[in-house]
Amino acid sequence: MLYSEQVFLVAGLSRSGIAASEFLVSHGAKVYVYDDVDDSNVRAATERLKEIGCTAVSKEMLAETAEKCDVLVLSPGIPVDHPLPISFKKAGKHIIGEAELGALNLHCPCVAVTGTNGKTTTVTMLECIFKAAGRKGIACGNVGKPITSCLKELGEDGVAIAEISSFQLETLYSLRPHVAVILNVTEDHLNRHYNMENYIYLKSRLLKNAAESEYAVLNFDDRIVRGFSEKTKAKVVWFSLRERVEGAYIQDNSFCWYGERLFSADELALDGEHNRANALAAIAAAKLMGIGNEPIHAALQNFRGVKHRIEKVGEVNGVQFINDSKATNVDSAIKAVGSVKGESVLLLGGKDKGYSYEPLFEALKTSNVVHAVIYGENAFRILNAALKTGYTAVTLCRPFDLAVRVAYLIAEKGQNVLLSPASASFDAFTSYEERGKRFCELFELFKREAQPYVKAEATHGEFDE
Repeated sequence: MLYSEQVFLVAGLSRSGIAASEFLVSHGAKVYVYDDVDDSNVRAATERLKEIGCTAVSKEMLAETAEKCDVLVLSPGIPVDHPLPISFKKAGKHIIGEAELGALNLHCPCVAVTGTNGKTTTVTMLECIFKAAGRKGIACGNVGKPITSCLKELGEDGVAIAEISSFQLETLYSLRPHVAVILNVTEDHLNRHYNMENYIYLKSRLLKNAAESEYAVLNFDDRIVRGFSEKTKAKVVWFSLRERVEGAYIQDNSFCWYGERLFSADELALDGEHNRANALAAIAAAKLMGIGNEPIHAALQNFRGVKHRIEKVGEVNGVQFINDSKATNVDSAIKAVGSVKGESVLLLGGKDKGYSYEPLFEALKTSNVVHAVIYGENAFRILNAALKTGYTAVTLCRPFDLAVRVAYLIAEKGQNVLLSPASASFDAFTSYEERGKRFCELFELFKREAQPYVKAEATHGEFDE
């Protein structure tokens, strides 16, 4: 792509939009920037981009500007059926994402990871493994830095360890990872992708450019992911918690690789079956990239997880606070509940993503969750699902701050307050990170409040329909 000969419109000035704009300007392109959100972050980003040569576009001038642009660089947060990309498509113009810009200019090998849940954990595990091996592997894409921001640092001798979301896959065409990892596929983002068929198709697109010389690391235990093996030219390497497969698996409570015992599964620092699965995927990818057993063992033995994912915040008056704000879908919340030790008061709610919450409450019936506090924009939809399944240990409390306080008051000594919302954060926050940060701030507030006195024993009853 000859950047200096084309005119670009970058729509959406979040992290990826800013990185795409900076990359394009540095390559001599004419760049217009636009965001329909008017907040302090967007205004500050717009001013910075104007300083390096971008032209800001108002909503009134958007249609006129779009006509003179050749390429639309679309933020992952803007769906492809939005009027702006539709207008570009009708005009026969290119629509790409920041990840596509990165893929077109990547000069080193790439390990790409997608899946409904576990992407960030697996990518971060891999980055730690590469570091332990003394190799330059950089987490990028949907986690860490945008790919275009890493190109210079990666050079030709690094490895891009890219987390790739379904939103990015909508506008990603050129990526050809040496190792493509697909962790799992469960219901998510149906408000964006309309149905599971579309969502499954998007996840499978990570494999579409693979040749016989590349590898596809697939979850043997996931029926949908297992089916992807029939649609790729890449050499398939499996990982499994249940079976001895050609690849990575657990046998006699040990992580194994093609018949070789690596180390005891009990040495993994993280709890939960889902984290063992993530570790297996990371082991497979690392081995395929030529990394030895010792750095893999050392990295996974010391890996403590990622922020906002089953993160132990602290304890106040005998109640443990656990931040799992990253659990933005039902499957992720169910896995969190299953991996947290002890009884919990669960915080649920936020922005709806279009799936059913009944499976969550069916799972809660046999879990260590003693009560659910429901909040947020989708509170009544979640409450309705609870009542349909006969789960009545619930309290409805719309504002987030109040919901966290109510959960704390309900929790008894020795129990947890677990934020695992099974929902997006965009009803009240800009990201799951901001939601998790607020949860941690409230914990600190409760801790300060508890200094002069001991919290009274709370009494609570079940919800009465």
